[in-house]
Amino acid sequence: MSIYIIAEAGVNHNGSFALACQMVDAAKKARVDCIKFQTFISKNLVSRTAQKAEYQKVNTGEADSQLAMIKKLELSFAAFLKLNDYCKAAGIRFLSTPFDLESIAFLATLDMPFWKVPSGEVTNLPYLLAIAKTKKPVVMSTGMCEIEEIQAAMDVLKQNGTPTITLLHCNTEYPTPFKDVNLNAMQTMRQHFGVAVGYSDHTAGIEVPVAAAALGATVIEKHFTLDRTMEGPDHKASLEPGDLAAMVTSIRNIEKALGNGLKTVSESEKKNLAVARKSIVARRAIKAGETFSDENLTIKRPGNGINPMHWFEVLGRTAMQDFAEDEMIRL
Repeated sequence: MSIYIIAEAGVNHNGSFALACQMVDAAKKARVDCIKFQTFISKNLVSRTAQKAEYQKVNTGEADSQLAMIKKLELSFAAFLKLNDYCKAAGIRFLSTPFDLESIAFLATLDMPFWKVPSGEVTNLPYLLAIAKTKKPVVMSTGMCEIEEIQAAMDVLKQNGTPTITLLHCNTEYPTPFKDVNLNAMQTMRQHFGVAVGYSDHTAGIEVPVAAAALGATVIEKHFTLDRTMEGPDHKASLEPGDLAAMVTSIRNIEKALGNGLKTVSESEKKNLAVARKSIVARRAIKAGETFSDENLTIKRPGNGINPMHWFEVLGRTAMQDFAEDEMIRL
């Protein structure tokens, strides 16, 4: 089964429905499996006293509160209904992460294939219960989480109706320093929880998600934007459309390269067997009746004669014919 690639539009539409539609078109062109947005009601998500994250201050300034910043990025439920329809018409799967209970109830009316639970909601019991009660599969990011917190969230989900859970390793810093990626934690979660795992990436560039593909990620999520110079909290840690397409191509190539794990001769290299391997040949001219020895035999390319692994079986045998120098030996 192919790796499921999520293009995370998030809030990079800057609160503009028209920009969101342009992002749908770009994601479709990049050949991702789905485009994901973020659905929230600002006043239900952020309190008036909530501070911005440090990366948000760097990218949007310190003047506005987190609530004021989030409000500018909010799309209405009506806009998401139209976005869902726009995605259907474009031929790409629509997905959106809810950040409050009202948004869960709204998105549950749409035909999303699964829920994408963000890192910040892993410790939100009412939220998890509402998600579980819809009985849809869950893909859950695990940024900022300890193993015990992940286990607690999984228990809530499984005990209340969630049929399957895929865990995404994640670091919530934008952009994530390479030294803090800890991609091997994805393997740890697979072994510890016995579930499918993937990776939600916030690093710069495409190297880490491609590496995650090589390590067995079943889902890969990556932020993208139409223009990294746009104003907003997440643009600078996002890929532009050309890089998103390059990431998809690289991941699909890695999938092909991983293969089936069987060590055998591939179809493409069979033609090289005779060219690259060697055979037992005459070191010098040999007359019929001579005894084969390491003085009159040697090993050279091509490899369509007697396999050199039979070297000692040939030594001591009698030549049944004359052989010119470099001629392949026949018994």
